[in-house]
Amino acid sequence: MKNVLKLLLMGIAYLAIFILGATSGIIHPMCYAYIGALLPLLFSFVYLYTTKIIKGFGVTTFLNGFILVLFLLAGEADWTLVIGFIALTALSEILRYFLGYNTKKGVRWGFVPFAFSFFAYTLHWWTDTEGSLAAAVEEMPAGYDEMMKPVIDNVPMLIVVLLLTIPISIFAIRIAERTCKK
Repeated sequence: MKNVLKLLLMGIAYLAIFILGATSGIIHPMCYAYIGALLPLLFSFVYLYTTKIIKGFGVTTFLNGFILVLFLLAGEADWTLVIGFIALTALSEILRYFLGYNTKKGVRWGFVPFAFSFFAYTLHWWTDTEGSLAAAVEEMPAGYDEMMKPVIDNVPMLIVVLLLTIPISIFAIRIAERTCKK
C-alpha cells in the first residue's frame, strides 16, 4: 500500500510538470513548443524516484500511462500523443531491459527516450497545424495563432531543440542521481 501511494504521488508530480510545460505557452508559443527540452531537468527526479519503487519493468509505462489515461479522460489526447507515448515508452522499457533495470546504465539510457515525452504532447502543432491554429483562435487570446505560425514553420529550430534534449536529459539524470544520494 505504501508503494502505491508513492507511485500515485510520482504520477501526480509528473502530471504537475506536464501542466507546467503546457501552461508555459501563455508566455509565448515558442515556450510551449520548446519547453520539452528543459522539462527533463524536472522529469529526471520523478523518473529516478520511480525506479526506486519499481525495480523492473514498468517505470515509463506507469508514468506515461498515468498521463495518457488522464489526458484521454479529459479529451486532451490525440493520436500523436498516443503513438508518441507508446513509442517512447517501448524504447525506454526496451533499453532498461537490455541494459539492466537496476544498473546505472539502464536507468540513464532508459531515461533518454522518456525525456522526450512532452514533445509527444506538442507534436500536434506539426502534424495537425490547421487544427492547432483553429484551437488557438478558440482558446487563446486574439493574435496567438499568428504568433504560433513562425514557431511552427521554424522546423530547423525544432530539430535543434530535439537534438539538445539528448544531452540535457543525460545531464538531468546525472544531476538527479547526485542530488538523491545526499
